[in-house]
Amino acid sequence: MPRLRFIAPFAVIAVAAAVAAVVPMTAASAATCATPWNASAVYTGGATVSHNGRNWYANWWTQGEAPPGTTGVWADRGGCDGGTGNPAPTCNYPNWRAGTNYRAGDIVRYTDGRYYRAEHDNPGYDPVISTWYWEPFTCSGGGTTAPPPNPPGQGGFVVSQAQFQQMFPNRNDFYTYAGLTAALGAYPGFAKTGDDTTRRREAAAFLANVNHETGGLVHIVEQNTANYPHYCDPGQPYGCPAGQAAYYGRGPVQLSWNFNYKAAGDALGLPLLTNPWLVQQDASVAWKTALWYWNTQRGPGTMTPHDAMVNGHGFGQTIRSINGSLECDGRNPAQVQSRVNSYQHFVGILGTTPGGNLYC
Repeated sequence: MPRLRFIAPFAVIAVAAAVAAVVPMTAASAATCATPWNASAVYTGGATVSHNGRNWYANWWTQGEAPPGTTGVWADRGGCDGGTGNPAPTCNYPNWRAGTNYRAGDIVRYTDGRYYRAEHDNPGYDPVISTWYWEPFTCSGGGTTAPPPNPPGQGGFVVSQAQFQQMFPNRNDFYTYAGLTAALGAYPGFAKTGDDTTRRREAAAFLANVNHETGGLVHIVEQNTANYPHYCDPGQPYGCPAGQAAYYGRGPVQLSWNFNYKAAGDALGLPLLTNPWLVQQDASVAWKTALWYWNTQRGPGTMTPHDAMVNGHGFGQTIRSINGSLECDGRNPAQVQSRVNSYQHFVGILGTTPGGNLYC
């Protein structure tokens, strides 16, 4: 039996791809075709290719999926008329104004002189902060495709706040970036072990599993309340002092069972056995419990998720350690694929590749 149970699987919240308005291709309107799509090439977020007479924009990492695809990774950028490269449109766009309603496809000039195109409708979000809603745009006369660099994450974390917001656009306000970065000190080796690629892959793997367990950082507590009384193991010498129905799933990894609350509390110096509600009341505590499991627990696997990523065993072994007894070895391939899809999306946001051994 796995030491950590997840009763209600959550579907990964799909990130909608922005699709530019498609107009009939004419000699006057057709753009020059970008480099043709290649089935063996790896494309990261921001790449542009041409396929079947149209240009396509990659929203995140992808390989082998021909445009238009089925996952939303490719956004249609309109018809093209052959040749290579994309001509830069002439700059003639209004200044961005906070609080102005923008529609997908609108182009603005930001305060730093750079140009951005709205990927999704938004009420005037800042293009530098709300990177899910805006993308850099190139035009002649001063525009540039090079966005301002993401600010470094708090405490040297490889995920910036802007990237975190891009990963979880619909998250519950409880799951703050500040709460996550405040929790990192409890496990200083997390996402800081190995080279830069390894660090980014580990952060993406952790957040991808969290995304799956919480429906995109939406759910704080387990939704199936009928299961709440089942998480008390009275055979433990310390029993269930907070009550039989007190140890239901909470937080980013849906921590459950009295023995997990006891072990996590002892490791973190927190009274979680007597006050498990701390996990749903304090964002930093919630993140710490997730990092505790990630860095110290093998679950139904043979290694901790942290060890799986830093020692090159691959993302699939993190799934096995978290919920392998219910999902791996063909038990629930749809749930495994859900986690893999999130991981591939997140490594693309972090500007790296997923590596091998994605499945369990």
